[in-house]
Amino acid sequence: MSKIISFSSDNNFSDSLDYIMEKSGYNNRSRFLRDAALHFSDYKQRGDLSEMEDDLVVEGHMIVYYQHGIENKLVDIRHSNDLEISTYNHSCLKHSHTCVDIIQAIGTASNFRKVIAQLQDTSSVDKISFVSAPLRTEGCC
Repeated sequence: MSKIISFSSDNNFSDSLDYIMEKSGYNNRSRFLRDAALHFSDYKQRGDLSEMEDDLVVEGHMIVYYQHGIENKLVDIRHSNDLEISTYNHSCLKHSHTCVDIIQAIGTASNFRKVIAQLQDTSSVDKISFVSAPLRTEGCC
């Protein structure tokens, strides 16, 4: 079931809304505004990983780009008690000449920061990104 929600905005915003929506890859204004509201709400409630409370439980993906030679460090992280690893995926990016591991995990914000700091201090690690799962109170799982 859907509800119609309306809001007021200034002329400049109204005139540029379709352009912003299309530049963001959306074709549906309602979906764009819904996703924007959910993303903004999640960001305002939790903020970036660096700003989250230490004991806040977070779930998401760490994406680690690296050169060969640190596999043991990644195995140590997977088997540590710092994070509960749900899934782990390794790929070789031939065009980029790099390896990438995607680690889906759950743990406290402080433990995610700790693991990321350990990896950032490791030679042969090119880049680390963390994508937190959206904050929802109900859903499919």
